[in-house]
Amino acid sequence: MSANKTALVTGATGLLGRQVLREFGEKKWTVKGTGYSRADGTSILKVDLKSADEVKKVLDEVKPQVVVHCAANRFPDKVDKDPEGTRAINVEAPRTLAQLCAERSILLIYISTDYVFPGKPGDAPYEANAEPSPTNLYGQTKLEGERAVLHEFKMAGKEGLGVVFRVPILYGSAETNDESAVNMLMDTVLKAQGENAKIKMDHWALRYPTNTEDIARVLQDVAVKYLETNERTKLPRVLQFSSEDKYTKYEICQLFAEINGLPITRIEANTEGNDPNTSVQRPYDCHLSTKALKDLGIDVSTQDFVGWWRREFRAFRH
Repeated sequence: MSANKTALVTGATGLLGRQVLREFGEKKWTVKGTGYSRADGTSILKVDLKSADEVKKVLDEVKPQVVVHCAANRFPDKVDKDPEGTRAINVEAPRTLAQLCAERSILLIYISTDYVFPGKPGDAPYEANAEPSPTNLYGQTKLEGERAVLHEFKMAGKEGLGVVFRVPILYGSAETNDESAVNMLMDTVLKAQGENAKIKMDHWALRYPTNTEDIARVLQDVAVKYLETNERTKLPRVLQFSSEDKYTKYEICQLFAEINGLPITRIEANTEGNDPNTSVQRPYDCHLSTKALKDLGIDVSTQDFVGWWRREFRAFRH
């Protein structure tokens, strides 16, 4: 690959975007990020992804070979409160971005989610070509975004430059715990130390928490692979990455409590599954198969969940 490789990362102030920006930088790419409310104007450019003109301008200024599209409304409960705003950012923004990238022959990697699958007991692991059927609006908007991206590249005759990359629940170095549904559970454990605390925690749905550092490494490997090949149209359009670490949210709370030497007697395991009356129905098990990545020769190993958190909490037990 040519020495001067340039990447653009959208959502570069977020939990995943920050790590992707760092990884590409460490691998000697020229890398710029886009953000909105937290953009600093130098390494992170302020771009409204809902504005085709602003997106066009940044693509023509940065001239990237690859765009990694991390920006999204990714919290299912927030999605339900703002369906229109979510569609604008999760479906229409990637559609416009795909159109503009296809016109310029830029590789676009669209970050999607395991929530495109129904996650019924016995179905997982899902291969990349399994039939999606989301159970909530978040999964639905991300699936529509996937289809919009692939459609735009197909229409432009640039298939192989539009790639969907699905990931599960993320954890990693966060600026605030609420950036990650996993990191947030640390706050839950601390809250459970209060005398009158009584917290119910899901002990039904299976999660596969995956570290943002691992995801960023694999994304860089994918970018290199897709840009170096002359036979891009033979490469898969949909890739999936996930750790094999499997926990319920309650089990993660147990783990955090143990690492920090705290009791969690005030957290009650809830094994009932979805409340049929809530609008966000969560899948039981959406475990993603990483076969498509392995077939490309990409390393799908991940950090050990417990080991990472022990280091994070500096709680080495001797």
